[in-house]
Amino acid sequence: MAHEHHHDGPTRFYLFGGKGGVGKTTLAAAHALRLAGEGHRTLLVSTDPAHSVSDLLETRLGDQPTAAGERLWAMEIDPEADARAYVEGIREDAEAAVSKAVLPALDRHLKLAVQAPGTAESALFDRFTRIMTWCPDDYDRIVFDTAPSGHTLRLLTLPSMLGAWVEGLQAQRAKVNKLQGMWRTMAGVSEPEREDRVLVRLRQRAERFAEARRRLHAEAVFHPVLLAERLPIEETARVIEQLRDTQIPIGALYVNRLWPEDPASAFVTERVAQQNEYLAEIRDRFAAFERVEVAQSARDIVGRHQLVDLAARLGDAAPD
Repeated sequence: MAHEHHHDGPTRFYLFGGKGGVGKTTLAAAHALRLAGEGHRTLLVSTDPAHSVSDLLETRLGDQPTAAGERLWAMEIDPEADARAYVEGIREDAEAAVSKAVLPALDRHLKLAVQAPGTAESALFDRFTRIMTWCPDDYDRIVFDTAPSGHTLRLLTLPSMLGAWVEGLQAQRAKVNKLQGMWRTMAGVSEPEREDRVLVRLRQRAERFAEARRRLHAEAVFHPVLLAERLPIEETARVIEQLRDTQIPIGALYVNRLWPEDPASAFVTERVAQQNEYLAEIRDRFAAFERVEVAQSARDIVGRHQLVDLAARLGDAAPD
């Protein structure tokens, strides 16, 4: 199975995936701290709406990278604001391309599009692909606390689909432009051929996506994060399955929040016994992958010094 060290070149992008509540934001932040500590200029990108990365790093973060320590920068993206901006960009393109008569209908459609389930994810991926272009010039390593879902990543591994879609639109637009050109000639209105803005934008996006796909395959690693519990185990199996066609290497699985033994407590003993059954299942079902088993901290990790401790623990636990 794919492991980090199967890359010919360096791993530059680290994607942490898993359902909410498994601690992936904290692990991603600790991982970013560790990379920065190893001398890499590291950018941590969070999409956690609770702004917990600001709290963890004790730094006020926003939509653009902010220095958060030695060789460490971080930013917090608001997926909803991103989705709105993304749709607004589409509207501007469309406005230049369609007749005024259909604008009200287009606006209604786009209003719905902002709320549509796929839009935030498309906008987020669009943003991811832009951020990826900052590396390796501005940053050596980029850690994303939330990977796009396996579903999105899989859609984006179908370059043919996006490509065909753009080609189709191009052909259609070219036909319209040609007709308009003929009409202008007949009407004696001369307008120099201008490259269609919508197409330029679409072509750029298609190229950026294709480049992002290539780099995800060559320079990224996906770290599933799970707990020793039934639902996260099934979710992880599903994501790994979905990622099979994306050619994104899967790195170590982070099994988070493992309770320590306590022979004095019957409750903890029972709890740990159940956890160990799940752990055995994880080791068995995901035997093809490396694992990092992370002990539950006695208290929630809320600040920087605890994060530094966790980063050191991950360093000790990490597979070579």
